Amino acid sequence: MYVNGKANVVEIKVSVQDEIITNLDIENEEKYLIFLNPKLVNLNSDRIYNLAKNSLINDIIKRKELEKFINFNAENNLVNVVEKNLLMKKNIKDIDEFKTLLEKQNLSYNQIKEKLFIEATWNQLIYKNFSKNLVINKEELRQKIKRQLKEEEKKYDYNLSEIVFKELDNKKYAELLNEINTSIKNIGFENTANIYSTSNTAKNGGLIGWINELQISEQINKEIKQLVKDQVSNPIKIRNAHIIIKLNDKKEINNKIDIEQQLEKLINIETNRQLNNFSSVYFKRIKRNLEINEY
Repeated sequence: MYVNGKANVVEIKVSVQDEIITNLDIENEEKYLIFLNPKLVNLNSDRIYNLAKNSLINDIIKRKELEKFINFNAENNLVNVVEKNLLMKKNIKDIDEFKTLLEKQNLSYNQIKEKLFIEATWNQLIYKNFSKNLVINKEELRQKIKRQLKEEEKKYDYNLSEIVFKELDNKKYAELLNEINTSIKNIGFENTANIYSTSNTAKNGGLIGWINELQISEQINKEIKQLVKDQVSNPIKIRNAHIIIKLNDKKEINNKIDIEQQLEKLINIETNRQLNNFSSVYFKRIKRNLEINEY
């Protein structure tokens, strides 16, 4: 078979139930992941290959589950929200520039749009199934913001990245933490996030982006305040997981802070955090029921 004027042997690498993933699919996924996190080019080919393969497997698993509930031919406004967030994180001004950048990487905009559709509709499904299980104490969050505002010190916006990993028993935790720290030292924080983080920010190298310190838990904020630019925190315990934070940049907040506006943002962050946990559990459950073969 000839692709882009070159002879390429198409090989089946993975099957998920009745759906296959070829070597060409994995090559295209590698390009997309590198587009999201350019530092991945510093990884060896096997690492990038496995990241791309697992990313495609995850997309197929999600799509198979979504097809039970959602019409993939229908319009979905949430796709535009996901696309807009991606453009903001990548500092891309509009869709035309996005398409041009994808074209330079030999990536299909329509295929990327489908990936964004899967992400958007998966989030929609998780919210529908688990929103009733959310536990959000608005008054507690409001008091947290007021308490922080009373402190007579400067307030900052932080540009952050994260690596989230699940809680394990002490021995396995020590081994995993050593692996992660070694990886950060050898291949960088962003590439390590791609490999180890369980957060939905992993594909973007763990990038959270700009966030107001009032929207961060007091425990995590305390750790961030001790960091200088490009420094990485020690692991921070968060419920049933741990998080490592990298401070990419910070800037002082000069505008008057609206408590209710900050409260809504804080509620959204806490909602997303809880939904991410539900999503992880739900995904693992449906994955166990699918036949996945590698060749």
